[in-house]
Amino acid sequence: MRSDPRQAALIGVLLALAAGSWLVVDRRMSGMDRGPGTDLGSLSFYVSAWVVMMAAMMFPSIIPMVAAYQRVQQANRARGRAVPGGTSVFVGGYLVTWTLFGLAAYALFALARGLGATPTGDRAALYVAGGVLVGAGIYQATPFKDACLSHCRSPVAFVMEHWRGGVRGAADMGTRQGLWCIGCCWALMASLFALGVMSVTWMLLVTAMIAVEKLLPSKRIAKTAVAVVLVTLGLAVAFVPSHIPGLVVPGVGGMEDEMHMDDMQM
Repeated sequence: MRSDPRQAALIGVLLALAAGSWLVVDRRMSGMDRGPGTDLGSLSFYVSAWVVMMAAMMFPSIIPMVAAYQRVQQANRARGRAVPGGTSVFVGGYLVTWTLFGLAAYALFALARGLGATPTGDRAALYVAGGVLVGAGIYQATPFKDACLSHCRSPVAFVMEHWRGGVRGAADMGTRQGLWCIGCCWALMASLFALGVMSVTWMLLVTAMIAVEKLLPSKRIAKTAVAVVLVTLGLAVAFVPSHIPGLVVPGVGGMEDEMHMDDMQM
């Protein structure tokens, strides 16, 4: 890949988009972290923030997958069968899939709040957040997690097995990869919602765990390490939240934070 300038350019573009997205996220979410149970804001604000978040969090870890797709595209170009803009369509399909997941999460959050199923006390919110984290750690050991992660960690095998020609085929492949990625990472995203989806600190932690799972040579070590972090953090959030650096305990932020969040959403 280092000897191919097109591969290097692709990697550079994805990393640049991720870096730019992190700058936007940091600017938009400054002061909005109110810990477990953080409100998601209006739908329009949430959707725009979520798309940028996914670009920031996911683009670094999908570089091998996108690079594998582009290599096949280059081979097809030599035969005169390449899809113009196919790589962009592939990435777009992947991002659309995660956007739909984000919309489903928003709807579920709104439904739970409307039914009064969300925790009402500060301590209850911490217990719920801790339980979600522990549950995410347990999910690491399930066969479904293992199967989804295998598809995410084998880019060449995925591209060869699911190859589809044309623009529609590129979108379909991106969507398929997005679905496998959701199956792999939905519990990690649930952990982000539990800790505070507007927190750049916890976004960075979840991003690091996703990258470790997808890029570390040993899948078993990666899964185990992430599981240990999730369970340990979950127990700490539930029982010793004051000892966790970067965790905003609900109810401590004050009126100034609420006014700032309202201003940002407007």
